[in-house]
Amino acid sequence: MIKFAERLQELRRERHMTQREMAEFLQIQLRSYQSYEGDDRRPDYEKLVALADYFGVSTDYLLGRSEER
Repeated sequence: MIKFAERLQELRRERHMTQREMAEFLQIQLRSYQSYEGDDRRPDYEKLVALADYFGVSTDYLLGRSEER
């Protein structure tokens, strides 16, 4: 099963965005965002939903529970 961190990085790269831009979008510190992609930390519910909405995918897809975007 694919990890959240891998999915997040894949989606960010598809949009040609930097980690800094994602951190700004989520209104969090860059280091916090980097810890999401480093698989050291998970976003809270509100940030998870914001990411899913931004990328146009389901939270299940982001979490690696589904292959359907």
